[in-house]
Amino acid sequence: MSTIRELETQWAQAEIAADVSTLDKLATDDFTLVGPFGFVLDKGQWLDRYRSGDLTTSELDWRDLQVREIGDTTLVIGIHDQKAAYRGTPSNGQFRATHIWVRTAEGWRLAGTQLSPIGRPA
Repeated sequence: MSTIRELETQWAQAEIAADVSTLDKLATDDFTLVGPFGFVLDKGQWLDRYRSGDLTTSELDWRDLQVREIGDTTLVIGIHDQKAAYRGTPSNGQFRATHIWVRTAEGWRLAGTQLSPIGRPA
């Protein structure tokens, strides 16, 4: 069985490669993404961005992970630094990201992701 850190590495590599098959296997059927500007995507919408080629990620540095296992749920918070483009428009950025993993009969699956831009402290 893969550890959460190993699964996080697989996820980051799949995002860069636009590997829809791996992303599909890693995510729950009811996966939800909350983007850095508050938009919400379900699993189909998220995968379609890769499938269509609309979203390309050339670099993704996923680091400084804090991993907390709480029963059958694991919360991962880290820094998501990306070079990407959506429909040709750069969407580079550094975000604080939260991943929610749930233990299923098939193993750990990604149930949700939220990205928040990292700003200056108040």
